[in-house]
Amino acid sequence: MKAILNRLYNHERLSKSEAKQILKDIAAEKYNDAHLASFMTVFMMRPITADELSGFRDALKELSIKVDLSDYNTIDIVGTGGDGKDTFNISTLTSFIVAGTGQKVAKHGNYSVSSQSGSSDMLESFGYNFTNDESVLKEHLEKANICFLHAPKFHPAMKAVGPTRKALALKTFFNMLGPLVNPSSPKNHMLGTFNLEVARLYNYILQEEDINYGIIHALDGYDEISLTSGFKFFTKNGEQIINPEDLGQKRIQQSEIFGGNSVTDAAKIFKSILEGKGTEAQNNVVLTNAAFALTIVDETKPFEVAFNEAKDSLFGLKAKQTLEKLVSL
Repeated sequence: MKAILNRLYNHERLSKSEAKQILKDIAAEKYNDAHLASFMTVFMMRPITADELSGFRDALKELSIKVDLSDYNTIDIVGTGGDGKDTFNISTLTSFIVAGTGQKVAKHGNYSVSSQSGSSDMLESFGYNFTNDESVLKEHLEKANICFLHAPKFHPAMKAVGPTRKALALKTFFNMLGPLVNPSSPKNHMLGTFNLEVARLYNYILQEEDINYGIIHALDGYDEISLTSGFKFFTKNGEQIINPEDLGQKRIQQSEIFGGNSVTDAAKIFKSILEGKGTEAQNNVVLTNAAFALTIVDETKPFEVAFNEAKDSLFGLKAKQTLEKLVSL
């Protein structure tokens, strides 16, 4: 690792195969904490390359515990986190709204590293038991239209970096990897990124693959559609900037989608929105994200139709029932 770090400090880049091997060595716990922290810091100080990100991703996918959910045409709705915005759990709520419409969701998530509450914190607070048992996950998909893939259950390689990431409490390249390494390899992805550069990297990597995807980066820094500004939207068909007004939505203030100061606060907000008691701003944000997710799965579906399906799921309390069902299984 000393030799690798010296190269990186001299502004060298890693090849895809080198990046892959280094991550496998990290997983095998070949390096000490100081070396790990230094290695992660390099990629906070300069942009990661597509080859480096691809190599890290290939290693994690190779080392992961895989599950085959290919019969279900699932979508994963996930952001990188690390946007520093402390919103409520928009992508997790969106996942339940989408599942409430009947679309199968295989949500990949983890505990929060850099915000108050990650998707795993939220589901655990509701009493959900994490599992990597394929038959149980299939049952969840069949009965609740959603299953949850808690990253540590599927990525033993991540155990080696967990303490260092927690101690750093900063966004690292592992935040960028999370959305790319769903162990069930869903056919559909809605991915949010905390900066434009990462969105472009994702687009570069994913356009080589036989999947449907949409990548979102809000121009004011959110890793989801925030309605506080326009957002950049990448798909296989190209990229565009979409403003809230283009969708018939009003711009909202950052304070309107704040997620509170603890998991307890975030869970209260989560529940009130699922019960149909969210504010207009909260509702519109999750409904817009859910509508985009539905159009990623079926690109012939107009946004307005998808938005109405999402509304029916939320206000018809189907999303709420989906969560209740999932937790009870």
